[in-house]
Amino acid sequence: MKEIIRKAEVLIDALPYITNFAGKTFVIKYGGAAQTRNDLKDSFAKDVVMLNYIGIRTVIVHGGGPRISATMEKMGKKPEFIQGQRVTDQETMDIVEMVLGGLINKEIVSLISRNGGKAVGLSGKDGNLINARKKAIRKVTPETGVSEIIDLGLVGEVTSISPGIIEGLDREGFIPVIAPIGVGPSGETLNINADFVAAAIAAALKAEKLILLTDVPGLLDKKGTILSTLKKSQIPRLVKDGTISGGMLPKVQSCINVLESGVSKTHIIDGRVPHCLLLEIFTKEGIGTEIVL
Repeated sequence: MKEIIRKAEVLIDALPYITNFAGKTFVIKYGGAAQTRNDLKDSFAKDVVMLNYIGIRTVIVHGGGPRISATMEKMGKKPEFIQGQRVTDQETMDIVEMVLGGLINKEIVSLISRNGGKAVGLSGKDGNLINARKKAIRKVTPETGVSEIIDLGLVGEVTSISPGIIEGLDREGFIPVIAPIGVGPSGETLNINADFVAAAIAAALKAEKLILLTDVPGLLDKKGTILSTLKKSQIPRLVKDGTISGGMLPKVQSCINVLESGVSKTHIIDGRVPHCLLLEIFTKEGIGTEIVL
């Protein structure tokens, strides 16, 4: 009986959050271990389906870098990166589109469907959802100190989001699952960082939350302690002293971008924890780092 009462208390504790978030939109960036381990895939799908059933509209943006690299190697093509960005010629772009828009996207759709949800797979090419342009990065030559532009090929950055197709699916109770592939001004297909795509979609939808799943507990201080809440004003100092670095930089920048566009809260959470979405959303303590204005 005690165990049954405890379960009831858990549901009652979640009630204020359910009431507050019903009818709101959450954009979730899905990647890392949560996207590769079977047990975590299943718990993620169940979380998303539950959120949808209680009236929280979910939009999923997924990555897939390791699967792309593995597929490239199987096809005899060596992945190449500059400043963490995949160099993407036309042949690589074809592989990216096949893996992201095909294999991974449909796998996620199928997983949600098997757990009782209604999901629809999209790429940024559907309904002109993600409009983009080629992304240029600069590299300083140490010997001369001269800055030069590096051509990454078909790598893009978002210029605008046309959210009509997402809004239409939401109204019908479908869960959009989006591959981060955009369309350039001449119709070219562009490979885009999934964190930035998730942020741009969250901004366009005026989402309540942007949630980024990672393979770390959250943002950590120098002692390895989770920083449970951060204000935007604290970020520059943490970047300067190296607390925020590497792959966490684009995630934090994505969070800042959406906060400035009107999204209420952003979260960086550990996707290796089963049911991480429910734990972050429906408990006071949460399990990761929230970044607020």
